[in-house]
Amino acid sequence: MSIIELEKATKIYTLGEVETRALDRASLSIEPGEFTAVVGPSGSGKTTLLQLMGCLDRPNSGTVKINGQDVTRFSANQRADLRREAIGFIFQFFALVPVLNAYENVELPLLLSGVNAKERRERVTELLKAVGLTDRTKHRPDQMSCGEQQRVAIARALAPRPLMVLADEPTANLDTDNGRQAMEIMQRLNEQTGTAFIFATHDPRVIAFARRVVKLRDGRIVDNGANP
Repeated sequence: MSIIELEKATKIYTLGEVETRALDRASLSIEPGEFTAVVGPSGSGKTTLLQLMGCLDRPNSGTVKINGQDVTRFSANQRADLRREAIGFIFQFFALVPVLNAYENVELPLLLSGVNAKERRERVTELLKAVGLTDRTKHRPDQMSCGEQQRVAIARALAPRPLMVLADEPTANLDTDNGRQAMEIMQRLNEQTGTAFIFATHDPRVIAFARRVVKLRDGRIVDNGANP
């Protein structure tokens, strides 16, 4: 069964009398374990597509299903519960809590989910080791490089053991070496955990890693085949 299925999903934003069709009858399915890039120029609908997949927004028409459940019918609380349990997020600007160190940032979603102390410790330790930050656990974001901050964000996204991780321009603030390292880490964790990764990007470095590329233009999906 697909973990995400969009059927003719349309999202329209209204500002005054002006309507912008950010996503236009988009139909797409994502299977478990995918490593997929969503690409297109600015304004093509990449971020809107990720927001619908991540239950951060609802379409004006059409449906979005996660694990077979029509989440367009969910209440705000139900969507929040689903995000906490099944969806990890990686942001362009990392979105780490500045007063928490690396360990505490990764632990935070587990605390919010009520995971017991022993399991929290095991998961956080394992993930920080997986992203190569065992020696930086007590460092706050302002004491880490951009590359290190993004690795903390990757570990945090995977801490709840989600079905999928959604990443919006994950390499935009990283130099070439750190961008490649972040993608290599995510690719390895994708293979090890089976968690699907979906990236919204225009970065050729990210696209080169993807096994599937979904192309958007003017809010419409124009191609969703394998990466050649």
